[in-house]
Amino acid sequence: MNPVAKIGGHLLVDALDAQGVDTVFCVPGESYLAVLDGLYEARERIRLIVCRHEGGAAYMAEAYGKLTGTPGICMVTRGPGAANASIGVHTAMQDSTPLILFIGQVASDCADREAFQEVDYRRMYAPLAKWVAQIDRADRIPEYISRAFHTAMSGRKGPVVLALPEDMLAVRTPAAKPPGKYRPVQASPSQASLRALESLLRGAQRPLAIAGGSGWNAQARQQFQHFAEQAHLPVACAFRFQDLFDNNHPNYIGDAGIGINPRLAGRIGNADVLLVAGARLGEATTSGYTLLDIPCPRQQLIHVHPGAEELGSVYQGALLINSGMAEFADALSQTRIDGNAWREQVREARAEYEAWSAPVTIPGKLQMGEVMRFLNERLPADAILTNGAGNYTAWLHRFYRYRGFRTQLAPTGGAMGYGVPAGVAAKLVHPERVVVSFSGDGCFMMNGQELATAMQYDAHVVFIVVNNGMYGTIRMHQEKHFPARVYGSALHNPDFAALARAHGAHGEVVEETAQFAPAFERALAAGRPALLELRIDPRAITPGTTLDAVRAQALKAP
Repeated sequence: MNPVAKIGGHLLVDALDAQGVDTVFCVPGESYLAVLDGLYEARERIRLIVCRHEGGAAYMAEAYGKLTGTPGICMVTRGPGAANASIGVHTAMQDSTPLILFIGQVASDCADREAFQEVDYRRMYAPLAKWVAQIDRADRIPEYISRAFHTAMSGRKGPVVLALPEDMLAVRTPAAKPPGKYRPVQASPSQASLRALESLLRGAQRPLAIAGGSGWNAQARQQFQHFAEQAHLPVACAFRFQDLFDNNHPNYIGDAGIGINPRLAGRIGNADVLLVAGARLGEATTSGYTLLDIPCPRQQLIHVHPGAEELGSVYQGALLINSGMAEFADALSQTRIDGNAWREQVREARAEYEAWSAPVTIPGKLQMGEVMRFLNERLPADAILTNGAGNYTAWLHRFYRYRGFRTQLAPTGGAMGYGVPAGVAAKLVHPERVVVSFSGDGCFMMNGQELATAMQYDAHVVFIVVNNGMYGTIRMHQEKHFPARVYGSALHNPDFAALARAHGAHGEVVEETAQFAPAFERALAAGRPALLELRIDPRAITPGTTLDAVRAQALKAP
């Protein structure tokens, strides 16, 4: 029997359905109407989340990929839509997050004429994605979709971009059987590698581990934590991967990232054996590539990573292991190391972390350290916190303790505007969990329009906007390098609480520490999305210093 003919847009949706896709984030466009019609047919199985900006849609898909470990799906239209979505693809690449971006493309008979909104996406996205392609034949849709999912999920995970010519989506073609569900390919550590790892650790005097990167699951996290526990191994987490190890565990000693505890930095630098599981050892995790020498670290480096191309790309190692994180953690569960020789070092390092994460006093009536102390005590272990980029994030990184797996969603690439859409995605994936989204005032205005998406889909996120009236990170660096010559970093902001209320959300302003706890309780109980605007003293630029002190120090410099 001849299979029923279907248009390409419907075949595409059939292929996504076969891969287990349950959510698609989009901004609609006439270039892929046939796909939208296919999603209408599949509306009982695949949820369509319509966003207000392609950047927000791509961020939501990236956050979905982080949270679920499966590809986030984003659909945008050609030209401006594709350009807007590029920030999410860049974030997915830097963060090793599985994501597939579909872009409506001009019709084939208009190609290469600089037609309306035409862009060559192979060239545009080549440095930002693992694979970029265009599907020119409807009968090859199953092949391309299968490859896209395998590519996004295998080895070092990451983004894939597929362009969809408008006429291809409208062509009728026999509906072949959709491809089977993808099967990710990951390497496993060899027995020789495991024996070498054991030998290095048994000979260590000052070992230290850093966990990071993608590809973990709850079981792998637990297995790695158990290994560290029995080996008395001190564990830090890479920049914005703090949820890979319970921060309340006695072996957790802090995060290796921007604003690192100087004592932790010293311990990493002085370690004789450094076990790095999953982290790329990028600029933020290594304090600007200063904690390890390039290309030959002074530490004996055991670097475990799912991407073979990453191993040895910057740092030579005493032992390089190409392995997925689940596969590596499972192998570690069979490994036993006697770490009694450095047991006291773990206690000392933990004490240093606890001292570092104790609240500090800053200028003004609103003490962010006390806000974080309250959240540590109030939020359940599985609460999800999201944030974008800016100096306000130092309060989360230093003072909040992530306890559950996949409770931190934040861009390691330092992209602003991530917190709001990531919070919406998190609440859509886990409506039963508390989701708190942090943004600075500059950060919020980059994707604050997705508050409307939260309202539309009843995503009860608590949005926290830390307002100091400036691009704080830029201002801090201005004062360091060009003191007293402030230019281009001041902001004129709306009343954020009123803006939230205009959307139909709950909105309040918090100006004093004592106001925060009751305001937060009202936000949680509001029964709808809620926003708390925290107005902090502009001088309180980081937990450790003030703008006045930064300027004074810079003016003293020769």
